[in-house]
Amino acid sequence: MPTITLPDASQRSFAGPVSILQIAADIGPGLAKAAIAGVVDGIEVDAAHLVACDASVAIITERSDPGVFIIRHSTAHLMAMAVKELFPSAQATIGPVIEDGFYYDFAYERSFTPTDLEAIEARMSELVEQDHEISREEWDRDEAVTFFLSIGEVYKAEIIASIPTSEKISFYRQGAFVDLCRGPHVPSTSRLAVFKLIKVAGAYWRGDHNNAMLQRIYGTAWNNKKELKAYLNRLAEAEKRDHRKIAKKLDLYHMQEEAPGSIFWHPKGWSIYQVIEQYMRGKQIQQGYSEIKTPQLVDFSLWEKSGHADKFGDDMFTLQTEDRSYAVKPMNCPCHVQVFNQGLKSYRDLPLRLAEFGSCHRNEPSGSLHGIMRVRSFTQDDAHIFCTDEQIQPEVSQFIDFLHEVYADFGFDEIIYRLSTRPPQRVGSDESWDRAEGALADALNAKNLPWEELPGEGAFYGPKIEFSLKDCIGRVWQLGTIQVDFSMPERLDAQYVAEDGSRRVPVMLHRAILGSFERFIGILIEHYEGAFPVWLAPEQAVVINITDAQGDYAKEMTKSLQDRGFRVISDLRNEKIGFKIREHSISRIPYVLVVGDKEKESRTLAIRSRTGVDLGSMSLDQVDALLSEDVARHGRIVAKTE
Repeated sequence: MPTITLPDASQRSFAGPVSILQIAADIGPGLAKAAIAGVVDGIEVDAAHLVACDASVAIITERSDPGVFIIRHSTAHLMAMAVKELFPSAQATIGPVIEDGFYYDFAYERSFTPTDLEAIEARMSELVEQDHEISREEWDRDEAVTFFLSIGEVYKAEIIASIPTSEKISFYRQGAFVDLCRGPHVPSTSRLAVFKLIKVAGAYWRGDHNNAMLQRIYGTAWNNKKELKAYLNRLAEAEKRDHRKIAKKLDLYHMQEEAPGSIFWHPKGWSIYQVIEQYMRGKQIQQGYSEIKTPQLVDFSLWEKSGHADKFGDDMFTLQTEDRSYAVKPMNCPCHVQVFNQGLKSYRDLPLRLAEFGSCHRNEPSGSLHGIMRVRSFTQDDAHIFCTDEQIQPEVSQFIDFLHEVYADFGFDEIIYRLSTRPPQRVGSDESWDRAEGALADALNAKNLPWEELPGEGAFYGPKIEFSLKDCIGRVWQLGTIQVDFSMPERLDAQYVAEDGSRRVPVMLHRAILGSFERFIGILIEHYEGAFPVWLAPEQAVVINITDAQGDYAKEMTKSLQDRGFRVISDLRNEKIGFKIREHSISRIPYVLVVGDKEKESRTLAIRSRTGVDLGSMSLDQVDALLSEDVARHGRIVAKTE
């Protein structure tokens, strides 16, 4: 007679083994209708799972976050079932849940087409109507390998063969389709009515470019049509904001095959880059950082000593000359330790904050490159803080304030905080980890910030906080990080003289706010849809004349504003004024300054915003004040109003 303890601490007793669905029905018919799975003593299980002894049980409904995750996982299986029915020779490999959806990788002799996706989606709907029961089975590993090889699923057989014999191997069956999976899944296909297939992309088997190229079908699934519609609207908005399209339209940069994963910055794009770099440089000086510059090409022995050769060797560009091996630096940290090591440091020198706009290169797979969001050549707003254990918490607190100020200036005010703690394999004592994790948590708590713990997700060398922000259409971008490192300073012989005269190894804090400039600029392009706030805009204003009679006056006003430090151009073309205004509004220039005979005579400029608002006529000093106020505001208000 199992006694079931529910999340509210209430208890229910049953005469014998009872399923999750029966427990939900005993609580109420509404819950039974919404239930798709359960949690028994902390472990997620199917709705059909039988509870035979006393246990704590929670019901997972289709409206909860875990429920949506299960729906997406089950929909991935539904898609694989449809593909196998329509294209019997296709091999199903893996199909995990991802943010807002799922994908499944297939091996097939030809490329799937948009028409194929439509057919797959239609067959999925038919399978939902047929209401196939989804049931869990456990098989012997060798039996499973033999079965999948017999039906031509060599990839699935390879996965199963790699599973240790000590692990239970579970499968899920729906109709004639069987798939390897831990589960849980929804009770039947009828619970999977709200989905949409999105696109097809290439993906290497097991992420290795040396393996076969597969076809990855992406989809999304939700528990109601309203949420699906909202998501599809976000996708459409994201497509409209694609940084690659906007950058081409605004002439910001280009990329070409002769330099894959590298950027040819055009004047307007480089202007944005330079504004960001100078802004960050000024902020870092205010925060007590010293800027340094380290070599691009470093002997491979340093990367071996730092541990990067073992961990990132395949991602590094290497070369040999004069019987020596070198690597183009993939990151800045080992070089920063070399700067720290020049001259013995005292505890009085700590914390020492070293910053670099470090140019790095990583051999990213060609299939993963994506505009300027994922490149091989990039620059980081990288910095390292060398400090004592006792200084970790105050340094992290100061960094969080710094990060908030920067993000607000760029127009971002919704931040997600995650603390990744010690993994099973790690360096450093438990005492050191306790202090480091406690310092990071204390820094977050001292700011009254909501944060999520990610147990075991820290790096082997120390815990970290990750900072993610939301853009204007709700997408989450992981950007900033601060990581505690117990390993590298010791590996690279960093020491300081403590107050008692002993030699000690400093703690090293790795920190970044923007991450890579390239990716951050891509995010800004999409966030603002190219309509940058005045302080970032490559061209802050354009002066245009109505007729040739105002040409000299337009040049004079342009030069005067340039001399005052503004990025202003003039357009003296013999075109209709309406045409020129529309063209520059499309180019996202914040202000159009029109001069006609009236403005020339009164020595004013007629101001129009890029949104078409007529701001009236202003003197040169008034225009200066307007632009200066906008520049000083950064993106704090503009991001919300334009």
